[in-house]
Amino acid sequence: MRRLIRLATALLLLPLLYFAAAGLGALVPGKHADIPLGHDVTIGLLRGPIHYDLLLPLSPELRAHFGFADAAGVPIYNPSAEWLLVGWGARGFYTTVGGYTDLNPTAVWDGMTGDDTVMHLDVAGHFTDLPGLTTLALSQQQFAALVARIDDSFLHDQTGAVIRLPTPGLGTHDAFFAAKGHFNLLNTCNVWVGETLRAAGVPFGAWTPTPQSVDLALRWFNAAQS
Repeated sequence: MRRLIRLATALLLLPLLYFAAAGLGALVPGKHADIPLGHDVTIGLLRGPIHYDLLLPLSPELRAHFGFADAAGVPIYNPSAEWLLVGWGARGFYTTVGGYTDLNPTAVWDGMTGDDTVMHLDVAGHFTDLPGLTTLALSQQQFAALVARIDDSFLHDQTGAVIRLPTPGLGTHDAFFAAKGHFNLLNTCNVWVGETLRAAGVPFGAWTPTPQSVDLALRWFNAAQS
């Protein structure tokens, strides 16, 4: 009986320890690229129930850069599209789970123990006040480094082309692509967001596996601007 009690106690403590470590990781400064700061380009971080996505302003140059997405059904050249939404995550989890109500045992297990990864692309139109949105100002050099880090997250075939996955999107105009890396509880979609921001010279927490830890890192490092 005592062993069962100890096991039950340990199982209850593990999530608490995980979230406590995530909070600490958000406060510890991670190594970021040494790039001149600036206010040339505004990007967004969009918080969902489970993870963060990046929002990049769709300039003509960025539309051309991600032109491959148009062939995959993402209307990147649509004049009404003003933002490119970019995310990284577990293939089994990300492609089937939009929120907590969509959770299923298989997706949860794969996300916890390890899974292949995908890149998710979508577009958004004009908005002025969107719940869960934080904006950051970057220099042109920082923005170029951010895009380069995103580029490096895609998996390419032998011809160098981005690999589109046959998996249906979560909406009517988004698509999934094969990505580099392996997803697990220590290397989550929110960790990817932190690593991508640090690659662009943004001061950020060393380990941010949960959306709450991303929130904390944004506040702690005074990176949030709205």
